[in-house]
Amino acid sequence: MEVVIVPDATAGGELIAEAIAALIGRKPDALLGVATGSTPLPIYRALAAKVASGAVDASRARICQLDEYVGLPAGHPESYRSVVLREVIEPLGLSEASFMGPDGSAEDVQAACEAYDRALAEAGGVDLQLLGIGTDGHIGFNEPCSSLASRTRIKTLTQQTRIDNARFFDDDIEQVPHHVITQGIGTILDSRHPILLATGEGKAEAVAQTVEGPIASIVPASALQLHPHATVVVDEAAASKLKLADYFRATYAAKPGWQGL
Repeated sequence: MEVVIVPDATAGGELIAEAIAALIGRKPDALLGVATGSTPLPIYRALAAKVASGAVDASRARICQLDEYVGLPAGHPESYRSVVLREVIEPLGLSEASFMGPDGSAEDVQAACEAYDRALAEAGGVDLQLLGIGTDGHIGFNEPCSSLASRTRIKTLTQQTRIDNARFFDDDIEQVPHHVITQGIGTILDSRHPILLATGEGKAEAVAQTVEGPIASIVPASALQLHPHATVVVDEAAASKLKLADYFRATYAAKPGWQGL
């Protein structure tokens, strides 16, 4: 696992956008897994700016969802399909044909989960998967004590996650669904390059447990330690509880430029 400490969220977004641009340069039809929430917005803004300036041609890129609420219609403004269309697909000038995600309003949700897991594999696998992290260490909606071998499935949200997400529903927790479809931890680990971005002091403890703690289902993100090419990008606040912060800074400063992110 590589840990990169950046000054702030904007710098983290730019760094990850550069990595995505480099990937698209090598593989124009790359399958990019995207996360929702406020944390990845600097990534999407930086990447959209590169597309708008002509520095990046993302016209053949493909986009896939990390997770989706169960029970919200696809057109609901806070369904993750709507969020991805609004924050990623449209700013990058892509069409809905480039986008794939699970059906959170399916009559048979379990079958929808299994179908999405198969679809990702049939698409050639996810080349780069963006991740955020919850204050309890969850990735996607793999809440604490999720199986580290789990596949795309339905999950029940913890009360804390529903509280955290209420800000997207007019601060009304009663509007936040209880269930979601999420890529499992095993599914996430199938991606060729998972990149986790964490910003703010509120994520510091979860980051420290993910990077320096034991691999344990109580901190689902710690499973990234098992991946041969996982990257964790954190701002100074989110890095504040890392015991090896100085080492991480030194190793990144000495990293050969040809290695990329």
